[in-house]
Amino acid sequence: MNFDLLTNTILETHISLQQSAVKAINIHLTIRNWLIGFYIVEFEQHGEDRAKYGEKLMVSLSKKLNNKSLSEGNLKVFRQFYLTYPQIGQSVITQLKNLGFTLPSIRQSLIGELQNVENQVFNKNEPIVNTENNVPQVPPEKILTKLSYTHLVQLFPISNPLKRTFYEVQAIKGTWSVSELKRQIASLYFERSGMSLNPEKLSQITHEKAEINHHNELIKSPFVFEFLGLKSHEAILENDLEAGLVEHLQDFMLEMGHGFCFEARQKRILIDEEYYFVDLVFYHRILKCHVLLELKTDIFKSE
Repeated sequence: MNFDLLTNTILETHISLQQSAVKAINIHLTIRNWLIGFYIVEFEQHGEDRAKYGEKLMVSLSKKLNNKSLSEGNLKVFRQFYLTYPQIGQSVITQLKNLGFTLPSIRQSLIGELQNVENQVFNKNEPIVNTENNVPQVPPEKILTKLSYTHLVQLFPISNPLKRTFYEVQAIKGTWSVSELKRQIASLYFERSGMSLNPEKLSQITHEKAEINHHNELIKSPFVFEFLGLKSHEAILENDLEAGLVEHLQDFMLEMGHGFCFEARQKRILIDEEYYFVDLVFYHRILKCHVLLELKTDIFKSE
């Protein structure tokens, strides 16, 4: 073995195991959130004291859990996750078995129900199609292993199953970054593809220009930081424009005028069960109000 071979071997080993670690963290995060959503729906349907909590269930749960990663807003989204993707149940069970993880003690029949969720949605001997509305479906194991939870959060609000499947396929096929998936949804790629006279050409152009996924970006997701119990100020999704403004923050604030106090960066907010990230948050001490700055290089959404 010469020096160059040694260098390449060490580098390849580092990259391979680093990617494996990031992938494992994201799969574990996705599994945890899906299971929590499953437990919540199960309690709502069969819980002995469910009537006691009613619509205040999420509030009561978040207070009792007292964990930032398990806030009221997150719990609502976990519930939405399960209701949107019930078909990944068997894949979740398989992953848990491979990890040697034992599900907490819950009523006996529930385990069987969980294991059969996927079979209730799909016929294994037929093409992967939802027989109820004939909408093509991405195999559950690919949803779990090819898309990070941060990707999936962008898909929850899409109520049209065909549209959601379209973006799942495109994101997996093009190994899109989260920001690229958001950009394509905002640019109405699904609708444009349906109206295009040459959708294959549109797809080729879109994927050629698309921003691909990088494992070091996935690990920066706020969901991952909360899951791992790391400090929230470290959960920053970088972009060049924002980084440039923050680097020259003093000059930037002077340009804006008097009274601005810098408060937060990439502030996460929840609107109608959909997450948004405010790029820069200021407080104006004279006007006594917050000023939110959203930096955009593509389509602006009113939220």
